[in-house]
Amino acid sequence: MSNPAPAPALRDPATLRVLISADRIHQRIAEIGQQIDEDLVGDGPIYLIGILKGSFIFMADLARAIRRSARIEFMGVSSYGRGKSSSGEVRVLKDLDVSIAGADVIIVEDIVDSGITLTYLKSLLETRQPRSLRIATLLDKPERRLRPVEVDYVGFQIPDEFVVGYGLDFAEDYRNLKEVCVLE
Repeated sequence: MSNPAPAPALRDPATLRVLISADRIHQRIAEIGQQIDEDLVGDGPIYLIGILKGSFIFMADLARAIRRSARIEFMGVSSYGRGKSSSGEVRVLKDLDVSIAGADVIIVEDIVDSGITLTYLKSLLETRQPRSLRIATLLDKPERRLRPVEVDYVGFQIPDEFVVGYGLDFAEDYRNLKEVCVLE
């Protein structure tokens, strides 16, 4: 039985530069949770819909920062096909397992850049008649926007650099970093 190839050194200072510390991330998520509690007052749970895979860490911490009952759902989508840049065509790879009709819903993303995926998703989910539909993202890269998308809750606006950590990956590595780092 052969051993799997070793993962890259996750803390190699030659390849990673910390952009946002773990402390700043957790402080900002607490603030977003408080804002959601103030904005979405009502009965019933909030549905947090995490977009796989990158949003899962942010969504877990955000769910704990919200006082109102939160239900967790996931969707898998792709707009990249086999290339490294967006094809402009969005495909749903995993859909919701429940109805969101009449519910307060927050789409949870790790990063918003082109806006292509979120424009499509928001339009799709609006047809399912939620009471409210909002977007929360840990990171926003407005310089890369190709389609206008209104993001209700933004953790951090960042420059157009390739980032990893806190759920974001490069070839499935680096997701488990506690901070957001620029991969150099």
